Amino acid sequence: MALLPPLGAATPWLLWFLPLALLPLVLSVTRRNAVSSVSAVPADPLSSGLRIALTAAGMLAIGGLVLALAGPYRAGERVTRIGIGAQVSMLIDRSGSMNETFAGRQPSGEEESKAAASRRILRDFVGERAHDQFAVTAFSTAPMLVVPMTDRHDAVRAAIAAIDRPGLDYTNVARGLGMALSQFGPSAPGVSRALLLVSDGAAVIDPRIQGQLRAEFAKVRPNLYWLFLRTKGSPSIHDKPAGEDTPQAAPERHLDLFFKSLGVPYRAFEAEGAEAVASAVRQIEALERDPIPYTEERPRRDLTGWAYGLAVLGLLLLVLAKLAEADLARAPVRRTATVAAPAAPRRAAA
Repeated sequence: MALLPPLGAATPWLLWFLPLALLPLVLSVTRRNAVSSVSAVPADPLSSGLRIALTAAGMLAIGGLVLALAGPYRAGERVTRIGIGAQVSMLIDRSGSMNETFAGRQPSGEEESKAAASRRILRDFVGERAHDQFAVTAFSTAPMLVVPMTDRHDAVRAAIAAIDRPGLDYTNVARGLGMALSQFGPSAPGVSRALLLVSDGAAVIDPRIQGQLRAEFAKVRPNLYWLFLRTKGSPSIHDKPAGEDTPQAAPERHLDLFFKSLGVPYRAFEAEGAEAVASAVRQIEALERDPIPYTEERPRRDLTGWAYGLAVLGLLLLVLAKLAEADLARAPVRRTATVAAPAAPRRAAA
């Protein structure tokens, strides 16, 4: 059973005056009439009930006024609920090749670069579901945390839009993956975790770093998605090179092989245009639909109005009682006419 949130008062010292609410138990606002003998008054349950009601109204009026002056409130609270969504850590490539279009040239006119298209589509992706949580990391020569894991979707969209500076030539995906994995924090049972890598490839992971990444992936165990922004005409991640098959000769292929060897759910999407990127993001959204706990912040609620309302109710009952008492006092008294009985005839004197 959920407990009620704690109550408080803005001016708690005024609550020391609450015992004044007991005054109606010893004092009465109604007029009293002296009776020579209580037994001479017939039993009147209605009057007894009214006396109890008016006493309670007086206590309510005084107690409500004291509470209102003290400024009562219900404290804020954090409520945990269950929604549909996922924790998504987005790792966005900011290397120099991302400044080119999918055709492999500098954008001109209405053409979009791969970076601009991915930013636009990812901004639309954020906020599709109310309870998704996102973290954004950008990487090129070194990774940069843009926004940590949060459910503030406006901040996430602003962070994605802020990644609009021209990227560098070098791509260090290994350090970027390490920072993106660190955004998940402690594990939570039943929470779906997804790491979304948005990159156009051309990244080689040092074999000495691969062991560290394997350990991190085994610890976090996220669903890994690689949105490969493929330049038209470039090799696919599934194509074997004609010559030597090495990470330097086919970096995208060997990065895909490394991801497949991690032992976590993994899926790669090859996109050669903005529409393909949008389609891949929609598929990822459909795959990540598991229950996720989220925290709802409830602000402090002022109860002063309720206290004043109780005081007004008590005062209104007392005023109505006084008005009714005045009307009864002014009510005309009916007088009963008496008829004298005829005198008995006198007897004649003997």
